[in-house]
Amino acid sequence: MSSPPRGAVTAKLEPVVAEAVAGAGFDLEDFDVQQAGRRRLVKVVIDSDAGVGLDEISEVSRAVSEVLDEHEHVLAGSYTLEVTSPGVDRPLTRPRHWRRARFRLVRIRLVDGVDLVARVGDADDDGVTVLAGGELRRVAYRDVERAVVEVEFQQPPAEDLVRLERAAGGVSQQGDDREDTEESR
Repeated sequence: MSSPPRGAVTAKLEPVVAEAVAGAGFDLEDFDVQQAGRRRLVKVVIDSDAGVGLDEISEVSRAVSEVLDEHEHVLAGSYTLEVTSPGVDRPLTRPRHWRRARFRLVRIRLVDGVDLVARVGDADDDGVTVLAGGELRRVAYRDVERAVVEVEFQQPPAEDLVRLERAAGGVSQQGDDREDTEESR
């Protein structure tokens, strides 16, 4: 029996795997099926607002394994299942990634070529408030070319966290003015 092409396998299995992952209370961040010798490697990347621990990885592995066994005809042979969480260097590409990175330090490359190192504040479906160079600033996701969390070995400055908290509550007029300036560019 010949095995179906990789893209077709991924496309057929992703909805059922996503459902199993969601049923366990997690978000499916990435899903891929690759040929690895005579077997297939099924890679599932999960995340949640509360993070992902080893117990959760085991729970999701069991749930995904069950649905893959129910759809073994799609895989057309043996497979190795790898369930993992995203690494710290995962790009921030969706609003939920930004919400989960609240108060973290990030490196942002804007589409106009400007690089920022900023602390993440409130994020919504269109953009995020950041503290960069001591200034609150609104950044629209459409203006972000690439963004990743920076690894920090110290606690963030308390005053930065307070400024971001106040901005979230609408206390900072300076941040609101800055937002208007940034979006009009």
